[in-house]
Amino acid sequence: MALVTTKKMLLDAQKGGYAIGAFNVENMEMVMAVVAAASELRAPVIMQTTPSTVKYASLKYFYENVKVAAESVDIPVAIHLDHGDSFDLAMQALRTGYTSIMIDGSHNPYEQNISLTKSVADSCRPSGIPVEAELGKVGGKEDDLDGGRGGLTDPKEAAEFVNRTGVTSLAVAIGTAHGIYTGEPKIDLERLSQIRNNVDIPLVLHGASGLSDEVIKECIKRGICKVNFATELRIAFSNGVKKVLDDIPDTYDPKKYFAVGGENIKQLVKNRIKVCGCDGKVNN
Repeated sequence: MALVTTKKMLLDAQKGGYAIGAFNVENMEMVMAVVAAASELRAPVIMQTTPSTVKYASLKYFYENVKVAAESVDIPVAIHLDHGDSFDLAMQALRTGYTSIMIDGSHNPYEQNISLTKSVADSCRPSGIPVEAELGKVGGKEDDLDGGRGGLTDPKEAAEFVNRTGVTSLAVAIGTAHGIYTGEPKIDLERLSQIRNNVDIPLVLHGASGLSDEVIKECIKRGICKVNFATELRIAFSNGVKKVLDDIPDTYDPKKYFAVGGENIKQLVKNRIKVCGCDGKVNN
């Protein structure tokens, strides 16, 4: 089917008490694996690209990959700009055909974050494209994104931020981090509940790679409607490629080792979809 926006996906998840898995993809094989996993489990799915991924190829390259994948299945598939770092990039994604856009102004002072986020939300609204923003700052490092030690979302600020910007979903900082955790993450679940009480739009969890299934499920119970996975997909794909080259060093056909990397992605994504509880949510 044709690409869809994330609006209905996330509102359905919010109503149903589950979350949508959102998976960062780096190449065609990852796109194929993610959509195959979602299709087998009858789950709606979001595929994402970051600014650094876009630099590697282009918005158009990834859009066309995901578009073709979506047309090959009968489940809702969306393509999302993850951590859009400027108004210009957000507008380029909008013009390219992305069906969901994140503008990340969390590195800016509060008022500047509001101004930038509102400008993107206002520009996307006439086209019906939902906009995600971030308040607080998810820590850690991934690609060109460096959140440092992060900063937690203020529940009271969250309500004002949503009202003033008009965003349709909000990524919250509750102790998660991008990249690989160096210790046991301390997730502020009570803060998440307070944000949920103050904000009525779907909430998003970044930095889920490395969190336990139990923590992710508890976050969903407390209002998370979209869960982002990136680093662990990269690790799974790379491990598959490495295994083939270690076992059969003279392998020269990339299809052979990419297939193993892709199968690793497929199995991981199926697991994450089940953790999010969105499996079986697409009616036949």
